[in-house]
Amino acid sequence: MGYQTEKLKQEKVIRDPVHSHIYIQDQIIMDLINTAEFQRLRRIHQLGTTSLTFPGAEHTRFSHSLGVYEIVRRICNHFQRNYPTQTPGDGLWDDQNRLVAECAGLLHDIGHGTYSHTFEHIFQTNHEEITQEIITSEGTEVNQVLRKMGPNFPNQVASVINKTYPNQQVVQMISSQCDADRMDYLLRDSYFTGAQYGNFDLDRILQVMRPYEQGICFKKSGLHAIEYYIVSRYQMYLQVYFHPTSRSMEVILAHLLKRARQIAQDPQYQDDFQPGLLRPFLTEQFDLKHDLSNYLQLDDGVLTTYFSAWRTFPDPILADLATRFLDRKPFKSAQFTPETKPQLTELRSLVADVGFDPNFYTATDNSYNQPYDVYDPTDSHPNAQIELMEKDGSLIELSQASLLVQTITGRDVGDSRFFFPKEMFHPEAAGLFAETTAQFQSYLRNDHVIQPKESQHD
Repeated sequence: MGYQTEKLKQEKVIRDPVHSHIYIQDQIIMDLINTAEFQRLRRIHQLGTTSLTFPGAEHTRFSHSLGVYEIVRRICNHFQRNYPTQTPGDGLWDDQNRLVAECAGLLHDIGHGTYSHTFEHIFQTNHEEITQEIITSEGTEVNQVLRKMGPNFPNQVASVINKTYPNQQVVQMISSQCDADRMDYLLRDSYFTGAQYGNFDLDRILQVMRPYEQGICFKKSGLHAIEYYIVSRYQMYLQVYFHPTSRSMEVILAHLLKRARQIAQDPQYQDDFQPGLLRPFLTEQFDLKHDLSNYLQLDDGVLTTYFSAWRTFPDPILADLATRFLDRKPFKSAQFTPETKPQLTELRSLVADVGFDPNFYTATDNSYNQPYDVYDPTDSHPNAQIELMEKDGSLIELSQASLLVQTITGRDVGDSRFFFPKEMFHPEAAGLFAETTAQFQSYLRNDHVIQPKESQHD
């Protein structure tokens, strides 16, 4: 079913440092941007704690979502100009899917919560499920805007998010290994962190992108542009997304929220501990259907306000973790391997010996991601592999055509780290036991655990 929307009398142009300009021609897109749910994304950082490592990374889910919309709009324009459908089922682009695609691109992250992935991990929320609920719930402004197109239109947009929309070209625009989401966040994160690793030739990739019956593929002449994109993603994970200091601050944030949850369920603190908007999550009573409006009131600023209040809370662990997070006092970390992992028990014991609760002052973190996966239909979340189209119309999977991509296909990027208080390296800072901390450091120096290199961002 095709949807027609009212056109703006004059297109709206939004300046953007990544795409130069973002063009809005449809009234529905403008109306969606002006909803309360979408405006909330201005108050949620795109990269969570990464701004504590890369000070420029203050960009938000709002600007990223606009960027994804712009890339989707450009893809639709390119497909309509060069690959318009001629007969039903010919595998070319049917522009009647445009509005669903553009709305899905704009709204794909609307369900993200404050400090997105850390919050999601601790409280077991799912931003994609919440995104679909915001889109389909009759109580949201987003739903009211979408329903102006027709009663089933919100469900159509939501089905792109859960990958059940019947046209896979639309689904793969938003979610695949070379989609509008990934392309925007690589460029945007690269720009705002100041790291140049994420730059790639977006124009060339869009130029060689084309629809086919099973989804989206790329002309083989664009192989080098796709290779460059895959390597950019590889480098961004190594240099930015898995940076030890950012992960350390995520560990502190996670422990802070865990401690808050523990206190919220402790009867002795019931009168003193009143984090109203967080209570459904801290007491494990969050229900998506009933508490959606509560969830939508949470943003990074709300949590920061709670953390500021917790600095002086009677519980010393909660107060200390809140202070460490707000004042950017990251834990130290050391890399470990499966062979050295058994030594972590002794390290935790030494941390406990000097007065730190190892449940809140130590952690292990495994950060791994594959820069390119070959499609595996048995995976719980399979990614569509990147297909290249030969001049004769036949398809070849990317890693079969590129030695460079083949080299990194299926390889995990990242490492495993053990986090602990910096005081274990500087006992005089907290009056700790010198003998115990010396023993702790000895474990690291003797290669029981691999000694970390100092980082310029540490």
